[in-house]
Amino acid sequence: MSPVAVRRAGVADAPELLRLMRALAEFERYADRFAVTEAALIERGLDATLASPQFIAFVAPAAGGGLAGMAVIVERAFTFDLRPSLLLKELFVDPAARAAGIGSALMAAVLAHARARSASNLVWDVLPDNEAAKAFYRRWGGAPVQAWERWALRPA
Repeated sequence: MSPVAVRRAGVADAPELLRLMRALAEFERYADRFAVTEAALIERGLDATLASPQFIAFVAPAAGGGLAGMAVIVERAFTFDLRPSLLLKELFVDPAARAAGIGSALMAAVLAHARARSASNLVWDVLPDNEAAKAFYRRWGGAPVQAWERWALRPA
């Protein structure tokens, strides 16, 4: 198996990044509420001239063109320890490209970024029934957080 190339996403990746995001939305059953557009991806994170991007994405190119996978992270400003916390919003590999080490290469890029930012932690959500994702994250040393309950409120 050849090494997987992972790089930070740029403006030219917007169409393929959006395709992968839509595929994840379908898988996670929120496609009916999915509102992201190519323009929003560029305006909120992919434009390299942004002083404070709302997200960054790492992508793995597919052998035949396009993208095989993505990892999208959001940085939360410091809290008690004066260090940022990273939220892995999305990690997705195109089903046709799975089992080729792409997910691991993306996770390694995310962890390298977290270390470079001196992040105090990296957190993410996993669907309760996604056993494959749970096994993947456990291999990286991840574990469910037992100390906190996840709560949500829709303000509108």
